Amino acid sequence: MTSAPDPMPQTLAHPDPAMQHDDFADRHLGPTPQDIDAMLAALGFNDLDQLIAGAVPASIRDLDPPADAQPHTEHEALAAVRALADQNQPVKSMIGMGYHNTVLPPVIQRNILENPGWYTAYTPYQPEVAQGRLEALLNFQQLIVDLTAMPLANASLLDEATAAAEAMTMLRRVSKSKSNTFAVADDCHPQTIAVLQTRANPLGINVIIVDPHTDPDLPDAFGLLIQNPGTTGCVRDLTDLIDRAHRRDTLVAVAADPLSLVLIKPPGEMDVDVVIGSSQRFGVPMGFGGPHAAFFATRETFARQVPGRVIGVSVDRHGRPALRMALQTREQHIRREKATSNICTAQVLLAILAGMVAVYHGPTGLRRIAGRVHRLTTICAAGLEQLNLSLQHDAYFDTLAVHVPSAHDTINAGARAGFNLRHINPTTVGITFDQTTDESDVESLWQIFNPEQAPLPRIDDLLAATPTAVPSNLMRTSAILEHPVFHSHHSETEMMRYLRRLEQRDIALNRSMIPSAHAP
Repeated sequence: MTSAPDPMPQTLAHPDPAMQHDDFADRHLGPTPQDIDAMLAALGFNDLDQLIAGAVPASIRDLDPPADAQPHTEHEALAAVRALADQNQPVKSMIGMGYHNTVLPPVIQRNILENPGWYTAYTPYQPEVAQGRLEALLNFQQLIVDLTAMPLANASLLDEATAAAEAMTMLRRVSKSKSNTFAVADDCHPQTIAVLQTRANPLGINVIIVDPHTDPDLPDAFGLLIQNPGTTGCVRDLTDLIDRAHRRDTLVAVAADPLSLVLIKPPGEMDVDVVIGSSQRFGVPMGFGGPHAAFFATRETFARQVPGRVIGVSVDRHGRPALRMALQTREQHIRREKATSNICTAQVLLAILAGMVAVYHGPTGLRRIAGRVHRLTTICAAGLEQLNLSLQHDAYFDTLAVHVPSAHDTINAGARAGFNLRHINPTTVGITFDQTTDESDVESLWQIFNPEQAPLPRIDDLLAATPTAVPSNLMRTSAILEHPVFHSHHSETEMMRYLRRLEQRDIALNRSMIPSAHAP
C-alpha cells in the first residue's frame, strides 16, 4: 500500500501576504544588512539616516513622506506603467529631422541588444579584456570613414546635436581665424541649433544663423555648419560654398544623413573639414527620441583634437594584431582638466548595433535599402504633383516639403489616418520616408493630401516614369565598405557565429568586471 503524498508546504499552498511584496531594492542593489553595516562603520556612520544627513544638505531635503507611501512590487509597478502606455495611440512617425523608423535584424537584436554579454560591456578602458567590443567599434569607424569619405572617424558620441557642438569647439581650437563667431545654416535641424546655442553661451562663442546657400557674402566666422540633406530635405553640392568659406579662413562642418551617403556624393569629396551625424537609422530603434550614437569624422590633421574615443590597430608583443583606444583618449582619464570631451557619453552599444547592421547587410544591402527609400519618396512626390501640389525642393533624398493650403488641417488629417507629419510652416508640411515605409503608406499619404477627393495616382503607372531626384553630379561614384568584414557575415548563422566570437574576447558584467565578495 502506497503512502499518501506529503501535503503541499504551507508557504506555497497559502502564501503569506507579506511575501507577495518582493523587495525590489534587495534584489537589484545586492548588499545584505551585514554589508551595509560594514560600509557604514567604515564611513563612520551608525545608520543610513546619518549617512544621508551627512551627504545631502538639509536645505534641499524633503522630510515629508510622499502622498502615496504605499510600496508596490516590481510586478505592480510594471503593470501600472503598462496601463499608462496602453492609453497611447501609436501612429507612424514621418517627421524626420534625424529620427526614423528602422528594422533591426533579429539576429542582432537577440545576440547584442538582448545579450548581457554585450549590453553590460562598458567603455573599453582595458583593451586586453575588450577586444570584441573594440573590433565592433572599429567596424563602426570604418563604416563612417567609408560613408563620409573622410580619413578619420571616432567611435561615436552622444547624439547628433552634441556632436555638432563638439565640432564647433574643435574648429575653434584648430582655426586660424581670429573671429569668435560660429555660423550655422538656417536649414540645420532645429534641435541642433538649440544645442549649439546652449553650448556656445558659456564659452563666449557667438552663434549666428545664416543662409549660406543664397547669401553671396559669408560672415567672418571661424566655423560654419551646414546640413546636407537640409532639414526640409534639399540635397546640394557644397563644393563651391566650402571653397568660398576656406578662402575666408572659415572651417566647415557638415551634418549628414548616413543612409543618404550610400547614394549621394559624400562630404569628404567636397573638401569639408568635419562630418557629423546620427547613426540611428542604421537599425537603432527611436527609443523615445534618443539619444542615439553620433558619428564624428575629420581630417588626419586634426587627429589629436578629435573628441571621444578613437580605436586604433596595434601589434602586441607576440606580433599579433591588437586593438586599443588610441590618440588622445588616454588623456581623457589622466589629464581630465585638459580633456576635449567626456568619452563616457559615447553610446557604445548603439554604435555597435549600427556597425553590425552594416556588417550584416554589406554594401549591396545598404544600397538596396537606400535605393528603396529614395524610390518611394520620388513616387510619392510624383503623385503629389499629379494632385496639383508643389514641392519646395527639386533635389532630395528621403524628405519632401509639400506646399499645402493649411498645414494644420493636413497634419490633423494625417493623425486621423495614423501618421505623424511635420509642421514646417503654416503652409508647408514635411514627410520623411524610411526603411519601414511601403507602397500602402504612399497611397495613404496621397489620400491625406487629397481633401478634394480627386482621382488618386496609381503607383504602377509611376514606377517607370519617375526619375531619381538626386542630380547626376551628386550621385555617389566611389565605393563603400570594401573591407572583408562587410562581405563575410550576411547569413544569420554566420552573423551569429561572428558575434559570439567577439563576445568571447570580452569580459563584461555577466561574467566578471565587478568583483564579488561572495565569489569562490
